[in-house]
Amino acid sequence: MTPILVTGALGQVGAELVPALRSLYGVGQVLATDLRKGTPDHPSLAGPFEQLDCTDGVALRGLLERYRIKVIYHLAAVLSARAEAEPLLAWRVNMEGLHTVLEAARQVGAQVFVPSSIAAFGPTTPRDPTPQDTIQRPNTLYGVTKVAGELLCDYYVQRFGLDVRGLRYPGLVSYTAPPGGGTTDYAVEIFHHALRQGQYTSFLGPDTRLPLMYMPDAIRATLELMQADPAKLRHHNAFNIAAFSCTPAELAAEIQKHRPDFKMFYAVDPVRQAIAESWPHRLDDSAAREEWGWRPQFDLAAMTQDMLEKLSLRTIQRGA
Repeated sequence: MTPILVTGALGQVGAELVPALRSLYGVGQVLATDLRKGTPDHPSLAGPFEQLDCTDGVALRGLLERYRIKVIYHLAAVLSARAEAEPLLAWRVNMEGLHTVLEAARQVGAQVFVPSSIAAFGPTTPRDPTPQDTIQRPNTLYGVTKVAGELLCDYYVQRFGLDVRGLRYPGLVSYTAPPGGGTTDYAVEIFHHALRQGQYTSFLGPDTRLPLMYMPDAIRATLELMQADPAKLRHHNAFNIAAFSCTPAELAAEIQKHRPDFKMFYAVDPVRQAIAESWPHRLDDSAAREEWGWRPQFDLAAMTQDMLEKLSLRTIQRGA
């Protein structure tokens, strides 16, 4: 039995990762934590939960010792668009929080998962495809914290022998949790609007190509990486993983195959558009494929069909 702690458990990834971990290891083995309390129906609250500020080292160390935690999934973060609006908060949460978690993990000997992002790349990075090991000069604060975080994780691996692993998530699409302040939020919002209003106004331009991934693939990749044989991992953290790339116009066209009356409009947000234009079009995930066998299961068509089915079912259930 390996007790697990998840920070940021009420966020987009946590809403699906916590139930997946509890299904694998048992409800009582997974402690969900977040700065917020959350609503009673949140999936992460169907089991042990503690309120936690991840920058509070004393409180974190107390939880690690009390629950005898051996694995930490550190999901707490301020995402790209919100980070530009609140840079001081983003630095405190994304950098000070990460350092606090790594240091606490070092003290108790816990394994750590730390997600990175396509935001770790910048306008001078090769974009199609973006290699695993390449120039990283992001021009957003979120991206800066992700690059610094990758390097800090590598330092803890090399200096202290800490088992730290991580993925560079593409834009993630989920039917479980609402958008969390990211630049690829359009790819989540569009489905809700398609079902409720029959139309959507995208804040990114129609031809803005970005890598995306359906959340079930992202959760599976996370679990598979953490279970991988460490002897086979040359890159311990910040693995590129890919599923598919698309533009808002292509996603809208796929939705229209199921909802022919759906209409798409555009009102470009210059801040988020500039962020998107600095990010990759497509990721080279050959390192993940070679080192721990990564393979995606959902392409654009499969994700679209499943999203519409799952969201429609949730709407019916809530109506009932």
